[in-house]
Amino acid sequence: MSAEATSPPDAPIRRRGRPRIDLRRLGRVALLGPTSRDRLPDAISHVAEAHRAHHPDADLSILHRAYVLAESSHRGQTRKSGEPYITHPLAVTLILAQLGAETTTLTASLLHDTVEDTDVTLDQVREQFGKEVCYLVDGVTKLEKVDYGAAAEPETFRKMLVATGDDVRVMSIKLADRLHNMRTLGVMRPEKQARTARVTRDVLIPLAERLGVQALKTELEDLVFAILHPEEYEHTRALIAAASERAAGPDGASPQDPLAAIAENVATVLREADIAAEVLIRPRHFVSVHRVGIKRGELRGTDFGRLLVLVGEDADCYAVLGELHTCFTPVISEFKDFIAAPKFNLYQSLHTAVVGPDGAVAEVLIRTHRMHKVAEAGVIALGNPYAAENGTGAQAAEPADGERADPTRPGWLSRLLAWQQSAPDPDTFWTTLRADLAQDREITVFRTDGGTLGLPAGASCVDAAYAQYGDDAHNCIGARVNGRLATLGTVLSDGDTVQLLLAEDAASGPSPDWLDHARTPAARIAITGWFDAHPESAEDSHHDRAAGSGPEPRPRAVPPGKAAEPGHGPRPREADGRTANAVVDRPDATVRLAGCCTPVPPDAVTGFVVRGGAVTVHRLECPAAVRMRSVGRVPVEVSWGDAAECRVTLVAESFGRPRLLADLTEAIATADAAIVSATVEPPSEQRVRHTYTLQLPDAAGLPALMRAMRDVPGVYDVSRAQHPAATV
Repeated sequence: MSAEATSPPDAPIRRRGRPRIDLRRLGRVALLGPTSRDRLPDAISHVAEAHRAHHPDADLSILHRAYVLAESSHRGQTRKSGEPYITHPLAVTLILAQLGAETTTLTASLLHDTVEDTDVTLDQVREQFGKEVCYLVDGVTKLEKVDYGAAAEPETFRKMLVATGDDVRVMSIKLADRLHNMRTLGVMRPEKQARTARVTRDVLIPLAERLGVQALKTELEDLVFAILHPEEYEHTRALIAAASERAAGPDGASPQDPLAAIAENVATVLREADIAAEVLIRPRHFVSVHRVGIKRGELRGTDFGRLLVLVGEDADCYAVLGELHTCFTPVISEFKDFIAAPKFNLYQSLHTAVVGPDGAVAEVLIRTHRMHKVAEAGVIALGNPYAAENGTGAQAAEPADGERADPTRPGWLSRLLAWQQSAPDPDTFWTTLRADLAQDREITVFRTDGGTLGLPAGASCVDAAYAQYGDDAHNCIGARVNGRLATLGTVLSDGDTVQLLLAEDAASGPSPDWLDHARTPAARIAITGWFDAHPESAEDSHHDRAAGSGPEPRPRAVPPGKAAEPGHGPRPREADGRTANAVVDRPDATVRLAGCCTPVPPDAVTGFVVRGGAVTVHRLECPAAVRMRSVGRVPVEVSWGDAAECRVTLVAESFGRPRLLADLTEAIATADAAIVSATVEPPSEQRVRHTYTLQLPDAAGLPALMRAMRDVPGVYDVSRAQHPAATV
């Protein structure tokens, strides 16, 4: 409903509804065949009218030619409902025209099934309508089942998404096509209806949300809801019908719509504040009412709709907000500013809720007319993103390098296009696509070089690493988040600054644990692909987990001609580049000191072969070594070399007090030990645990260092680590 703030006080509030397509009329007109060339056919005149409402100067001659080709090509074909087939492309084109699509999109929409279902070829389309229209038609043309079998559907969607990466109008046509098919799905078998509805729910609706086309998304949601959840749909329909009857008033009595009463009050407030605004009652669609019912348990009279306030300028939005929060009691928890921080799908609006005079709570959306157009039509409202002037269907201006940048391509689409290249298997692509689209929020994190990374909400440092470095992220060993060391499993928040730390060793590899933290398909596919290419590493990781020692980093490969003989040759090196002062009786073996017990001379030690032939050295009494022997792992004989330097992990148990950390650090520095990493666990019952990984110039100094740490006031024990040390 609407009321101009400058209109008389008794101006009625209007309810806004969406026009529907009269398919019977379209069918009758199409059966009459084409008309003379000097005027638009009656069947397309309503499309032209809707198009001119958004683009008054549009050239309609190309639409006339497209309709003539489509009608003649589809003549004799009928839909399952018995209607002439041309009613389908006409209906799809009308949907897009009502949303403000430009001429090129409407032309391709009229022709979108010609190449797939008739003898028309892409060459003909290109010759008669140009490269842009040909590209859009090709993008939405399905792949043949006779050629692709069961893979036809996922590969068709892959093809459409790749085409959408170069021109988002491809997906606009596909969404309108699916909406009309869903509207007329009742003639199909129940199992066909359910299958189509599930694909629509899992793929098309999330795509509509991401492209910001709310007008299509909400109707698709309701149509899917009716097919997949008929009982809940009927219950919701009955609730909406009952609410409408109450709002109309019994037997012609006064209306009892609490939302309309608040709308009148809002219109009055804005009129008195001299703010030109239109106040509308925007009914919730079925799925929205259903979700509100689940959230609140019992629906209130104002839960069946929201107030929409439309103004002319951005500043007016905040003026309206100020008036509402001054003259009504605001529900502060409901306030959201999507104007200052737009959603990733272009959506902008102010959201709030106010309490009316009788205690009823109404949700309010405040936006400009331009914002409203984009909120409803999303990328469709942007017209032709490649033309010098949108809305005319003009050909795109090609940059000098031959590649055009799509200003409407969002980050999620760029990521999708990147990971799909690593998923050649149709089943993997289809499963991953549905999982990717199920993530409905995005965050932006900043790199230390000034760049940004767009990631799904819940993404970790693992996801950031693969987003920034691709396969080079296999060598990632840690991260800094907002300047602090963090584990790779750390979940990132919007606005965080992340610095990824890579090992110099190009032979490093990921840990299987990374899959537990990877949220993006790009990261999961890359990690899985690495282990598929290195099956021995996956097997060793399984054994290490069973033994309780955790996954080991992949070792550095020994250069050709540099292989070490037993007890001779170059000193073996650890995976992180440190010298391991241990010798094993295995040629070419890379030696690594275990992080769980950090053995140092003169500890009694043993070794176990892990992935890639590397040997991990443990203290003889290390629980991990005991478990590996218990599961049948064959130990390798290890002896200490003559180097004095060593690395060790110590655990200091203490009572909490001020300056404890500073005093411990001073004691460590006095012993000439370097702190490689440190972790301080949250206090528990006034007790604090510190874990330090230290580099000592001489292993002989370890006992003295441990005594010096025990002498620090408040410290009651210092011991060697017997478990994997976490680095923060």
